[in-house]
Amino acid sequence: REVVSLHVGQAGVQIGNACWELYCLEHGIQPDGIMPADQSLGIEDASYNTFFSETNSGKHVPRAIFIDLEPTVIDEVRTGTYKNLFHPEQLISGKE
Repeated sequence: REVVSLHVGQAGVQIGNACWELYCLEHGIQPDGIMPADQSLGIEDASYNTFFSETNSGKHVPRAIFIDLEPTVIDEVRTGTYKNLFHPEQLISGKE
């Protein structure tokens, strides 16, 4: 199973950003999307794959899209603690 999250508008983007921070904490994924080797070894529960896709380089990227016509809130995600977690194409804002 795979889940794709769609976060729309100011509230949606802010709640989504908080949720992805929590998902990372729950699954031991760092803000840059890397899961430390000591945590990835021996984990038989790969439930995080429901919410994250893993790149060839081992980075875990959320299956999420953030959309807001006003770019300020999206810019907070782009410059926040988890800025390296999301692919730039996942962050869509107006006036680009």
